[in-house]
Parts: sequence; C-alpha cells; structure tokens
Amino acid sequence: QVQLVESGGGLVQPGGSLRLSCVVSGSIFSINDMGWYCQAPGKERELVASISVGGRTKFADYVKGRFTISRDNAKNPVYLQMNSLKPEDTAVYYCNANRFMGTTLMNYWGKGTLVTVSS
Repeated sequence: QVQLVESGGGLVQPGGSLRLSCVVSGSIFSINDMGWYCQAPGKERELVASISVGGRTKFADYVKGRFTISRDNAKNPVYLQMNSLKPEDTAVYYCNANRFMGTTLMNYWGKGTLVTVSS
C-alpha cells in the first residue's frame, strides 16, 4: 500500500507564495510518477503538475512560469512551489502517486490541503 500526506496549504494574499509538501509512506520503492492536482468548488479535479520517475516534469498551462515541482532523493517528499499566486488558484490540492501492479496502473491520493488566495 501507499499513503500520501500533504501539508503546507493555507491562506495567502495574491502575489504571495506557498510550498506544498507530500510525504509518501508504504511501498515507495515501486512508485512511478507523482503529481499535484487541484479541485476548486464546483469544478473537476485537474492536473497542476507532475514529475516522472525519470524527473521529467509537466505543468498545466495556467501555472507555467509560476509553479515548480520537485522531489528529494528516493521520490520522497515531493514539493509544489507556488509563486505569484492568484485568487483563481484557490482550491484543494491533492498529491497523487501511481505505480504498476502487474499491468494495471494504480493511483493513490492524499486527503488534500486547502489553498486560499485572498486579500
């Protein structure tokens, strides 16, 4: 099993910064890719940023140039550095990890951390 615990959310003013952390426990040796998703009220969960097992990163267009994703060695923890935050970035942010179980790709989720951007 894989467990994910996020931290670092909170209230920040527009233009400010936050760094989210995701600590992975359990069968971390088999983790493939990791990422951050967000879900705003009334909207579907969507990808914000991801980092592959080889270190390749991917970002949603609306966060390019503002957010970065990184990880310490052994894939744990994973960070999302969020700069130049906007009110529309307000959402619950979820950490995601996946791994193959045979030929099936399994997804694991944390419980989320709330980010509120407001003056």
